[in-house]
Amino acid sequence: MQVVVCSQPKEMSIIDRPAPECAPGEALLAIRRIGICGTDIHAFGGNQPYFTYPRVLGHELSGEVVATADDIDPGLIGQTVYVIPYLHCGECRACRQGRTNCCQQLEVIGVHRDGGMAELLNVPASHLVPVPDLSAEALALVECQAIGAHAVRRGQIEKDELVVVVGAGPIGIGVLQVARSRGARVVMIDTDRDRLALCRDELGADAVWHAVEDDVTAEIEAMNDGALADVVFDATGNPDAMNRGFDFVGHGGRYVLVSVVKADITFSDPDFHKKELTLLGSRNATREDFETVTRLMASGDILTEPLITHRGRLEDLPTLMPHWCAPGSGVVKAMVTLDDATAQGGQA
Repeated sequence: MQVVVCSQPKEMSIIDRPAPECAPGEALLAIRRIGICGTDIHAFGGNQPYFTYPRVLGHELSGEVVATADDIDPGLIGQTVYVIPYLHCGECRACRQGRTNCCQQLEVIGVHRDGGMAELLNVPASHLVPVPDLSAEALALVECQAIGAHAVRRGQIEKDELVVVVGAGPIGIGVLQVARSRGARVVMIDTDRDRLALCRDELGADAVWHAVEDDVTAEIEAMNDGALADVVFDATGNPDAMNRGFDFVGHGGRYVLVSVVKADITFSDPDFHKKELTLLGSRNATREDFETVTRLMASGDILTEPLITHRGRLEDLPTLMPHWCAPGSGVVKAMVTLDDATAQGGQA
């Protein structure tokens, strides 16, 4: 089978490997779609924490089950599924508390172990979820939107609260769509006008502001009766933006850091205490968050098609990734296809 390996930062190559066989508890997945996410982009660029090379990337995955181990129900064969890529131990304190997303021994497919940039992949059957009513392309977007759903749950958003999302990439868009489903007023901040227009015109953001050109603080206060935001989410992956986000949170507010960066995040302690802020980290997602996303996709509260701006085939990834990762590429979400669907030219 063909496999795409990231051997070192900014270097990908196609190799041949033997087709895997199912170990106990596993199913064999024929990959159909691979979403390219910030983790893949940062890993390709050499900026991803928790990462070693060489590695087969790819954790936003959907596919068709083509075989199962003897101890797995063969009724799974032939079903189209999405992958929950977070492999938890089930025994540590976090797991026992139901917080499998931050398991002490967590391994993420495509980060800590080889992922889905391949024709076939063995996955624990417990981490494959059939959803007959959603397309393979939609299912490959469940994971990135589930990260947004988990962040919203961490932020305990309530109806009519003013939510500010900094970073209008796929994760920030996930926060936007799930927060809107809870009845919140949602504002998006970014430096990319095209992404802001997407959030306003197609995804229902209540307002969009340019992070540099607009007076963000004044705009927030104008929308919230003179107060700053009730909840702020950072989904930028930029340390300076993460530090600045503290300035957007109002008294008694919550600040949720969804991004992960190789940097220290700092803030003014007097201001933090004066406002009695709550600072939250948000990592990955749980099965509950995945189920929230598929339910919202089925109801039309989460849209997927507007996110996909670029498409390509597995065999073209070594050429496409440098273009997709380049500044000014215009990529919101790139989607890799491994069947007969059209994927010509590297762009939708």
